[in-house]
Amino acid sequence: MTQLSLHTENEKETHALGRRLGTLCENGDVILLSGELGTGKTCLVRGMAQGLDVAETPFSPSFVLVREYRGRLPLYHMDFYRIDKPEEVVDLAIEDYLNSGGVCAIEWAERAEGLLPRDALTITLSYVPSREMARGLDLQASGDRHEKLLQALAGSQEAHRWN
Repeated sequence: MTQLSLHTENEKETHALGRRLGTLCENGDVILLSGELGTGKTCLVRGMAQGLDVAETPFSPSFVLVREYRGRLPLYHMDFYRIDKPEEVVDLAIEDYLNSGGVCAIEWAERAEGLLPRDALTITLSYVPSREMARGLDLQASGDRHEKLLQALAGSQEAHRWN
C-alpha cells in the first residue's frame, strides 16, 4: 500500500490536481473520495473529467447517484451521499460500472464500505484549519495498478506545487 499527503491552496489547484490525475487514469481505475461537505470532492472530479477529455462539466450526481460522461475513457461519477445503508449500493448494480472499461469516481465512498473494490485509489479531502480555501488530501493506493497511478501522480512535474 502506497500513501501520499498533498495540499492545495484553492479550488483552482484542487481542480488542477484532478486534471493531472485524470490524464494518468487508465481503463478500470477506481477513485474513492471521502471528506466533509464542501471539501472539494466534486471539484476534483471536474478536474479528472477534463484530464479524461470529457467535454461536459460534471456536477454532483446526488439526486441520480450515477452520471456517465464520455471522453478518452468513460467517466462514471457516483455520489453515495444519500445512501443510508451499504446494502442500498447493491441495488445500483455498481459492478456493471466497475467492470465496464472506464474510470469510476465515487464520492462518499465510505457509505459503501465493504462493497467497493479494495484495489483502488482512496482520496480523503479535509479542510486546513485557519486557511479557508486550502485543502488537505490524503491519498492511499491499494493494488499494483493504483500504486503505479499514485507514483505517477507523485512524480509528475506539477506535484511539487501540491506538496
